[in-house]
Amino acid sequence: MNKKTIEGIITKAVGGNYYVAYSGGTLCCNARGIFRKNKISPCAGDNVIVEAEENQLPVITEIKDRKNFIIRPPLANLDMALIVTSAVDPAPNTLITDKLIAIFESKGIEPVIVITKHDLQNCDDFASIYINAGFKVIYMDNTIGEGIDRVRNTISGKMTALIGNSGVGKSSLMNILFPELKTDTGEISKKLGRGRHTTRTVEFYPLPEGGYIADTPGFSTVEVSKYGFIPKNELQYAFREFEPYLEHCRFRDCIHLKERGCAVTEGLSKGEFSLSRYESYVKLCEEADKLKEWEFKNK
Repeated sequence: MNKKTIEGIITKAVGGNYYVAYSGGTLCCNARGIFRKNKISPCAGDNVIVEAEENQLPVITEIKDRKNFIIRPPLANLDMALIVTSAVDPAPNTLITDKLIAIFESKGIEPVIVITKHDLQNCDDFASIYINAGFKVIYMDNTIGEGIDRVRNTISGKMTALIGNSGVGKSSLMNILFPELKTDTGEISKKLGRGRHTTRTVEFYPLPEGGYIADTPGFSTVEVSKYGFIPKNELQYAFREFEPYLEHCRFRDCIHLKERGCAVTEGLSKGEFSLSRYESYVKLCEEADKLKEWEFKNK
């Protein structure tokens, strides 16, 4: 029998079927039972080895080492996350944005902020928080496609996911990138202040310039534990503006909250970085403490 070994990338996972893109096209595959036994589930973004035999459904036999992984939605090997927020309806939320940034920074995924609907509301104050912290910020007008060239240049050759609150315009952005998709954009729910969850299956789409991009389901709140838990003592490394100060605190185990001789809080008092970013850091520390306590009580 003719058996072929193929290397490719999972672009979509639906009900136990895995769609693997490779140099010759796309295969619909099953996965070996050993993955389930070892509590490993193949997911979109995984680099895999497939065995294809004539007249049989191809089987994924190996999942290559992941450089990163997010739990919800399950995605592997991301280079970049486009964090999409809108200037209005729903209004931008610094805590949600900072939680997402911290998650991606902790996993070595480059966060980029995309602001939609800025034609309806000035969002420069929000944007300046992230520009001053060293992040790329892109203004996007989905109605006329303004900013799409900058988005294309940013994601070219990368494995990218669109992440953001419901109703911010992720699906509209995908429609501009891929007009043939005609993705249902949904409507903002005035009662709930969020959009309908129009994206349910995560799928990577190939970019003409190389790389892939996937839309992801929207949300109304962000729970860090659903995306990946960051221990309290590691949160400081997920805020890049803290980096110049970390070696200058009086105590090596400084958590940068109320400790004496803390260089981070001293820098904050001098206005050297954003108060809202620091406030998000404090809230994430509190959440990390609560989660740790909850896990302890539920052992």
